[in-house]
Amino acid sequence: MIYHSLPPGPGPFRRTVVTVGNFDGVHLGHRSILARVVHRARELDCQPVALTFDPHPAKVLKPESNLRLLTTPAQKIALLSAAGVNVVVLPFTREFAAIPARDFVRDYFVERLKVREVVIGHDYRFGYKRQGTIELLQQMGQTLGFTVQVVWAVEVEDAVVSSSLIRAMLQLGKVREANRLLGRAYGVTGRVVTGKGRGAKILGVPTANLVSDNDLLPSCGIYAVWVIRDGLRLPGVANIGTCPTFDNQELTLEVHLLDFTGDLYGEVLEVEFAARLRDEQRFSSIDELAAQIRADMAEARQVLAAG
Repeated sequence: MIYHSLPPGPGPFRRTVVTVGNFDGVHLGHRSILARVVHRARELDCQPVALTFDPHPAKVLKPESNLRLLTTPAQKIALLSAAGVNVVVLPFTREFAAIPARDFVRDYFVERLKVREVVIGHDYRFGYKRQGTIELLQQMGQTLGFTVQVVWAVEVEDAVVSSSLIRAMLQLGKVREANRLLGRAYGVTGRVVTGKGRGAKILGVPTANLVSDNDLLPSCGIYAVWVIRDGLRLPGVANIGTCPTFDNQELTLEVHLLDFTGDLYGEVLEVEFAARLRDEQRFSSIDELAAQIRADMAEARQVLAAG
């Protein structure tokens, strides 16, 4: 179940195992915590709950940081739900941020969620000025009747999995490496809009121009992708960039679906990035560009077939 608020008073929960966090990306580290929540809830005959926030606290408290999130709110909720937990999304405001950590524990964990156990990441802080610590939770748990489990960091190839590391990898175009930390392919959603028509008219390769809902696109380049349309995963090639051969200025996301014919205008698609094929570059002629596109399509087929 998904709840977009948690007002005071009798609520939907009888007894819970709870985790709390921003969960941007719902990466392998997050999924380790969520798996522990589900496991402990089953052992304790409780309801598993993930408590998160919208918008992301940094968007409210540090808007100048221009934090580029890995997931839209809808993507995050879907990924959390798929992990088997009830999702509670609390509206985050400056007033909410001013709640002292002790009050947050009493008001939300104890009174509204009826918490039996809190499962928390090893470095999580919460409450006003991040004054809430694991030690505080453990002390309050002894008094208020809940236990605390700490889940330590997940490492992949000696790198600690974190949302910030994944963002950095995507900004370098390292989508394979980012995908390993996510435990899935990085995906963005967007609606297909009318483009300039060069793909079909000039190059003979029709493309879907997407206006992405996501904050973060991988760096400019050509990618082998999977495109989710009506629940089906279709192979494709994506270009992120400005199409320098045509002297464009605007950054665009264009996708060509391999072996597909049809009208995609107005549809909402999800694009999953499997591998980066090359940098975007300027070509001396349309024929040279068209030949490279055909080579990109052939390489994408090989990459996607290999999995």
